[in-house]
Amino acid sequence: IYTLSLHDALPICAVVIGGGITGTLTGCALLRAGWKVTLIEAQHIGAGSSSRTAAGIRQQFSTRESVLGMRYSVDFYKRWHQTMGQEGQPIEQNGYLFLVQGQQAWDAALKRVQDQQAWGLSEVQALTPDQTLERFPYVDPDEITGATWCPSDGFLRPDVVYNEGAATFRALGGTLLQGSPLIQAERVGGRLTSITTGKGAVLNADVFLDCTNAWSRRVGDILGAAHLPVQALKRYLWFIERGESMSPAELLKMPLIISPQGAYCRPENAGSLMTGWKHAAPDVSADFEYEDQDTVEPAYFHKNDADSRPFETWMALAQALPPVGEFAGISATTAGFYGTTPDHNPFLDFDPNTENLIRMVGFSGHGAMFGPFSAQVGAALAEAGGSIDHVSVLGEEAELAPFKIGRDFGAAEAMVI
Repeated sequence: IYTLSLHDALPICAVVIGGGITGTLTGCALLRAGWKVTLIEAQHIGAGSSSRTAAGIRQQFSTRESVLGMRYSVDFYKRWHQTMGQEGQPIEQNGYLFLVQGQQAWDAALKRVQDQQAWGLSEVQALTPDQTLERFPYVDPDEITGATWCPSDGFLRPDVVYNEGAATFRALGGTLLQGSPLIQAERVGGRLTSITTGKGAVLNADVFLDCTNAWSRRVGDILGAAHLPVQALKRYLWFIERGESMSPAELLKMPLIISPQGAYCRPENAGSLMTGWKHAAPDVSADFEYEDQDTVEPAYFHKNDADSRPFETWMALAQALPPVGEFAGISATTAGFYGTTPDHNPFLDFDPNTENLIRMVGFSGHGAMFGPFSAQVGAALAEAGGSIDHVSVLGEEAELAPFKIGRDFGAAEAMVI
């Protein structure tokens, strides 16, 4: 299921741009399909959003293709030793618990669970407040109308994914160039013929793959590609120290929990809870730099006053999870960028202006979990040499219409945090 058919001719050359989770896993999929692959990364492996993600992985989505794709990704990560030949353990299956408040939201949640079960996610469940309390005694049942729970969801260790992904890429014969930003591209008609990196390497290829996500706008400009509506939006994570209100063992078993307001948390380790909550942010795709990933604006810094976003997040979580309100305090802030599309689904398709360029960008915070599925789609596109309508995963056909460039954005993914 993870290996595509080999070419009968000599290996065809591909250049993958971007050394995060998407780029490294896609490079491995192409190598296994018989391609000669060079992967270029402007900084170092995982330097972008892959190292700054909350790294949740869930199958609880509102569209069939995302549910099916994430079922595939969970299976891939569970079988990491077989799929990648590495020794790390990238997935922690603590589950995802969506807390729901209000009858309208609960009716929509019940419909999603029915759909998800019909799409093969048999283990997802809808829980009443009492059932939720029985399983998760730190949840206040008076603050929810119900919850949806999937025990096979969880979160990833992204450093394991991109570092061991890069190791497998090298072991399979791929060429990895770090500290090699894209600076120039040569075209003949509607095709790319070569690119030049900041270290002076000129790379010729038959197919190029843009896996730069939040950086895609500037990369696309260099490549002469179509302008895609991918916005770079700042996102923050905060870490709350456990204190005495919860035991280390209880914290480590906690699922990734989403409050009714959308604030979320998961265990980082036995003593710390990772938290986040999206907010309105300007699109900075045209002018941000790598170091801007680590710039923290005052309103989002954990050492500022109680009106700041991290304390709002803490209090939103504490409302539904009273023991979290008794944690010792917020100890750290980290930041990065989401590459976000209007409907929160990524683009996985050939560029309309460049016949040998595949765009794999706009993951809207879901790039880490989409990684194996994205790699499968990217390799299938490269093998086909043009846009395709579906890809086979887990013995089923995943339709690619939700991920095509130029699609109607009316059918947006509803499960976005």
